[in-house]
Amino acid sequence: MQLSNNKILITGGATGIGLGLTERFLQEGNTVIICGRRESVLKEVADKHPSLITRVCDLASEAERVALYEWVAAEHGDTNVLVNNAGIQQWMPIDGPDFFERAKTEIVTNIEAPLHLISLFMQLKSLNTVINITSGLSFVPLAKTPVYSATKAFFHSFTHSARYLLKPKGIEVIELIPPALNTDLGGKGLHDHAPPVSDFIESVFEQLKQGKTEAAFGFAEERAKMGAEELKVVFNRLNP
Repeated sequence: MQLSNNKILITGGATGIGLGLTERFLQEGNTVIICGRRESVLKEVADKHPSLITRVCDLASEAERVALYEWVAAEHGDTNVLVNNAGIQQWMPIDGPDFFERAKTEIVTNIEAPLHLISLFMQLKSLNTVINITSGLSFVPLAKTPVYSATKAFFHSFTHSARYLLKPKGIEVIELIPPALNTDLGGKGLHDHAPPVSDFIESVFEQLKQGKTEAAFGFAEERAKMGAEELKVVFNRLNP
């Protein structure tokens, strides 16, 4: 991937990993568009980075996803990179009374939304790169986040297929695979012990400069290289 002189849309680009990607892509000399549900959060980031372009969008809504694409096509038709970063993580038991309703929100945001966006943005003639953010939990699940882990396993698998299927169209598909990082994903304080987002960003950008289409970091990198028996050991350790 060419790391500069792109026009990039990053979903969920105002917080967590998305914010880390936003700031680094700006630093690398790109035009960056971010979308998110909360206008106040988008404004806060835009105040720090005046060149940033923002758009309020609830990716759980099919109509808003279509509206996002139509706005980009009309106002920023030279957008060439789509970063599917937005996601939600819920810690919940399967026997909880609201399990299914909460599960549906994760499936819509973590699977339906990025697949829909890919299908929409492929209509842009300028599109040449799709970046999908998965997780180290793609390889071994955390049972306390059963649906989140499963959605990331799905997205990891889909990304492999998409890379193969879109190559003839000249679209590069890149997967970034983070471990737990010090963000508010899943709830405030749950990941305070984890490495900072900046370490992840530094590592994956170095890998992107090397031309890699799959960039992992920390525990996620270790898990991506493990065999089935090793992953069983990690699962038992992760889920005592």
